[in-house]
Amino acid sequence: MSKIDLGKMMQNRTGDSLNRLAQDVYLPTLAAAFLLDRKAQNMTEQTQRFYRVKLEYFINWLDTQAVKSVAELTPELLREFFIAMSERGHNAGGVHAVYRTVKAFLRWYALEFEPLEWRDPLKKVKPPKVDIEPLEPVAIETVRAMLDTCKRGKFTDERDRAILLFLLDTGVRAGELIALDRQDADIFTGDILIRKSKSRKPRTVFLGRQARRALRAYLKIRDDMARALFVNSYGERLKMAGLRQVMVRRANKAGVPIPPLHSFRRAFALAMNRAGVDLLTIARLLGHADLSILERYIKQTGDDLREAHERGSPVDGLP
Repeated sequence: MSKIDLGKMMQNRTGDSLNRLAQDVYLPTLAAAFLLDRKAQNMTEQTQRFYRVKLEYFINWLDTQAVKSVAELTPELLREFFIAMSERGHNAGGVHAVYRTVKAFLRWYALEFEPLEWRDPLKKVKPPKVDIEPLEPVAIETVRAMLDTCKRGKFTDERDRAILLFLLDTGVRAGELIALDRQDADIFTGDILIRKSKSRKPRTVFLGRQARRALRAYLKIRDDMARALFVNSYGERLKMAGLRQVMVRRANKAGVPIPPLHSFRRAFALAMNRAGVDLLTIARLLGHADLSILERYIKQTGDDLREAHERGSPVDGLP
C-alpha cells in the first residue's frame, strides 16, 4: 500500500471550498485541509513541516488499519496507535510529539466543522509520560580549545571566533544567528536585534566586551558589501550547513568532541543561572514564552547544589 503524501494533497486541494470539505470526511483530505489552515495562519515553515511529518505518520498508520474517516476513530484505536509507535522504537518524546499533533488536528476538525453527535476520542486517551532529561551544555573547556585554533588576521578564523563567542554570549538559536543582518548588531553597545525568532516576536540580546571585540575584528577584515552579518568566504550569507562545518572544523582542530549548535544555548542559560540571573530574565533573553523549558536547559551539577546549600543552610545560619 502506497504512503499518503499530505504535502501534495494540500497543494491539490487548495481550491476546494470549506463546504465541499465539510462533506468529505476522508481522513487524508481533512488532514490536508488542516495543514492548509496552518499555512494560512502564517506559521513558520519549520512548524508546518512538524505538523505535516507527524500527521502523515498517523494517517498512514490508520490507512494500514483501513480507517478512512474521523467517525471511525475510537480511544482504543488511538491507544493502539501510540503503543505501536513505542513498539517500533519511537521514544517517549517522539510519541508525545505525534500525540500533540493529533490533538491539534482533532481540535481543528471540531472547531472547523462543528460535527453533530461527535466526541473527540483523544480526550479519553492520556498523553504518554515523558521524562524531563537535562540538556547537556557545551563545556567551557571545549569552547576555549576551539577558540585557540582561531588565528588572528585571517577571515575564516576571525569569523569562526566571532561566531563561537556570539553563540555562547547571547544564547541565540542557530537559525537566528544566520538570519542576522549587519544593521541588527550594534558593535559598540553590544545590542543585537533578533528579528526572525521561532516565536516570530522580536527581542534584543546582548554581547559582552570580549564578544564585541571579536565581532568588530571580524567585520573589519571583511571586504564585501553583503547585508548578512555572518558570511562564507564568497561573501554569501552563511547557511546552516556552513555553520555546522564551523563546529566540525574547529572541534577537529582542537581535538575535542563536536558540540551541537544548541549546546551553546544551553551553556548560556546555565552560566546566567549560576551568575544569579533570575529565570524570567533568562527566559526572555532566550525567547521562551514560559519557564518550563528551562528545567532542561539549566542542569545543576552536584557542585551547584552543594554551593547553594552552603549559602542557605538553616543550621549553619544559627547563632
